[in-house]
Amino acid sequence: MSTPTVREIVRRKRKEYRKGGKKQKGQILDELEVLTGYHRESVARLLRESGKAKQCAIRRPRVSRYAQVLPALRVLWATGFYACGKRLAPFLAELLSVMVHFGEITVTDEEEGLLKSISAATIDRLLKPDRAAMTLRGRTTTKPGTLLRSQIPVRTFAEWDENEPGFFELDLVAHCGSSGKGEFLYTLNMTDVLTGWAALGAMKGRGERGTLAAMKAAWEQVPFAVKGIDSDNDSAFINDHLLRYCRSQKITFTRCRPYKKNDQCHVEQKNWSIVRQFIGYRRFETDEQLALLAEIHPLLARYHNFFSPMMRLVSKERQGSKVTKKYDIAMTPYRRLMAVDGGIDALKREVLRKEYEATNPAELLRRITALLGRLEGA
Repeated sequence: MSTPTVREIVRRKRKEYRKGGKKQKGQILDELEVLTGYHRESVARLLRESGKAKQCAIRRPRVSRYAQVLPALRVLWATGFYACGKRLAPFLAELLSVMVHFGEITVTDEEEGLLKSISAATIDRLLKPDRAAMTLRGRTTTKPGTLLRSQIPVRTFAEWDENEPGFFELDLVAHCGSSGKGEFLYTLNMTDVLTGWAALGAMKGRGERGTLAAMKAAWEQVPFAVKGIDSDNDSAFINDHLLRYCRSQKITFTRCRPYKKNDQCHVEQKNWSIVRQFIGYRRFETDEQLALLAEIHPLLARYHNFFSPMMRLVSKERQGSKVTKKYDIAMTPYRRLMAVDGGIDALKREVLRKEYEATNPAELLRRITALLGRLEGA
């Protein structure tokens, strides 16, 4: 029996049902329950209805109280290089105070309170229309080095003390465009496992001496001692020059398992968040472009280390096919380094603090953008 037919039958019985006594109402319910096949409670509910069409309340969208700070939030979001809400929210108060200090943004007391109290979900919801989806893919240029594999041990977690800074993962990012033929430029990416501190170097080709020279230049950006390095099985790293240098400097040198990118998850993530998001996938091969990359890299590293908050995986639990991951509160590499007891000495700590306080993130981004424009036109 169709729904309109049921409603018509109920409509004809509604008046008799309302006027009848308890016994008569029960008989009507028994009759309609058998006739319609509906549950007794459903039939009773239909008989109690007035029969008039329901007037649904018009729900108008609620205006968020954070809408007034959306222009300022967009500026802060761009200065944070479009970080997601979970990364931006814990860092927003610090970033706001830095931007106000350098006169890059002006907010009222009410707007400041709203920006400091905004949640990660609200940030993502407000900025959803502004977030552009980009999908970029590149090529891998890793060539296996087999000559010294037996002398360079595969890294195991027991061999590194990752509770102190100084243990770096290494990787090369190729600026080869769509073709891996010929000689082109590379970015050497070094990421500290504990703090996420990044150091970048530029090199032309993948020669052994050039890789070591780029590594030494990148280490000059690091405010603490390098105690260990872990590379993939690329021949640019697995060679006698780097092995002898690490032995002479008493630096632990290990390599990851072949074809296991998760062994180097820290530096692999930075390949995207630092190098690809800023420099992209174009092909660079000239000496002029090499000089520009060498000028850009220290600025990129400073911006990332001071103003790019990141979350660290705390625990991971598997229940059947479901994996639950828990992360800590997002912090910049600078804040993580300063929070480590004995990570750096008092003098370097003070120098680093003064450098941070003197750095305007918006101006730093403008300098990086200008140099990237020159790189594109070179």
